[in-house]
Amino acid sequence: MPPDLLWMLLLGAASGGLINGLAGFGTALFALGFWLQVMPPVQAVSIVVVMSVASGLQGVWLVRHAISTQRRRLARFLLPALPGIPVGLAALSVVSAPTLKITIAVFMLLYGGFFSARSALPRLERPTPVVDGTVGFLGGVLGGAASLSGALPTMWCAMRPWPKSEVRAVLQPFNVAVLGVTMMLLALGGAYDRSTLGLIALALPVTMISAQVGIAIFKRLGDDQFRRLIIAMMFVSGAVLLLRELT
Repeated sequence: MPPDLLWMLLLGAASGGLINGLAGFGTALFALGFWLQVMPPVQAVSIVVVMSVASGLQGVWLVRHAISTQRRRLARFLLPALPGIPVGLAALSVVSAPTLKITIAVFMLLYGGFFSARSALPRLERPTPVVDGTVGFLGGVLGGAASLSGALPTMWCAMRPWPKSEVRAVLQPFNVAVLGVTMMLLALGGAYDRSTLGLIALALPVTMISAQVGIAIFKRLGDDQFRRLIIAMMFVSGAVLLLRELT
């Protein structure tokens, strides 16, 4: 294996795992920045989906009690997302993936920049089941179209005054489920050949260890600190996504 491929593989695995463990999303946004430089897009996406699901399962276990007490809330997001995945795949025949990613990146930058600059964060306290379902469906569409399933749910959950464990109890299983379906579709399409499986075997331990480091940091954050973190992460993720698409 060429040294540059090995180093990029391990750096992407470490950064993606750390961010997923810390915030509950963002594996693809950070890992692909390294992997797309040294491997074909289909192979890079195939690997990052596996890393996202593997590291995400650790986060699901972390907030398992919050998930069990908020099953209906999670269902409002997740159930509409599942039919959104094939809609997103079909949308690629109408709107190109790069165009969609640039649009979402600009929106993430505006959202993250606006709320990061505010001294007081929004607090939408009343129940909004219709909006929750709509955000979930659109998250599924974006997951199928551009592997960005977590963008809209993260923005929406950051505006709710939920404890950090409840926010993560929506985001983490939502992303794991949507990306798990994507992984199965890629497997059915023959994406996981011997070469790709070998790279997964090297990247997976690094991702899992890095996710544990991110989880350890997450445990030290207060609820407001976590909300500000994911809003700031929206800005950083939007910048990373935009730079990657434009270059």
